[in-house]
Amino acid sequence: MTHMLVLTAPLGKLDDASVAAVSRLAGQAPHWLSPGTACEFRDARPGQLAEARALLADRPVDANMIAVKARRKRLLVADMDSTIINCECIDEIADFAGIKSQIAAITERAMRGEIEFEGALKERVGLLKGQPEAILDEVMHKRIRLNEGARILVTTMAGRGAVTALVSGGFTWFTSRVARLAGFAHDRANILEVEAGRLTGTVREPILGREAKRQSLLDLATANGIPLAETMAIGDGANDLDMIRAAGLGIAYRAKPVVAEAAHARLDHSDLSAALYLQGYRETELLLA
Repeated sequence: MTHMLVLTAPLGKLDDASVAAVSRLAGQAPHWLSPGTACEFRDARPGQLAEARALLADRPVDANMIAVKARRKRLLVADMDSTIINCECIDEIADFAGIKSQIAAITERAMRGEIEFEGALKERVGLLKGQPEAILDEVMHKRIRLNEGARILVTTMAGRGAVTALVSGGFTWFTSRVARLAGFAHDRANILEVEAGRLTGTVREPILGREAKRQSLLDLATANGIPLAETMAIGDGANDLDMIRAAGLGIAYRAKPVVAEAAHARLDHSDLSAALYLQGYRETELLLA
């Protein structure tokens, strides 16, 4: 047995018809990880993934093929904006500043990989010059929420001995707070410069972007003696591509097409706790925050 075909869905939405269709394809009954939410089919053939996804194309069910070897990961590295949290922080800052459409358009192009991340970040931050630092606190309290399943994912992996890190192309002002909310042990991001209570329109060099995210994964794995096969990275944008490719299990979470196509697994419908089911966790093993 080398691979598992894993089905996940939003809580309680893994319907009988979807499971029955894949059961016929796999030629076996499902092994349930969480009734109504996650199940797996053992000793699956690689070609069955495309067939299963075709069968489920009009249903809110994710199908992924997962290697059995080193299935449970000892390092989790996650993107923050639109992955662990529900928004892009810089776009929300821009909203309070009255220039969201201008900045969000640049964000979207950067996340799709159409423009280089570092230059896009500098351009967007430059447009925020002169805004009061208090705007950051307003965004934190009024706009930012953890995505469903985020805390369960982080708490469970940490509770089972994994190293957890929030690595973002955003700002440390937010990652330090979001890391505490979600339960991450570490966080890395860019430093938004402030003087006299106002944003200077600059971000401290060097900028943490696509390559730096990958390097963070490698550094954390090396520092903790964890083989890359036992690492997991999850993200949604083009600047997450390199760390997703480098990880033992790279997951695209409700991601841009270029990311979804490159990832080892994709979660288009399920919440973040599904990343635990991909690792073979059962519902009874999840640690609720």
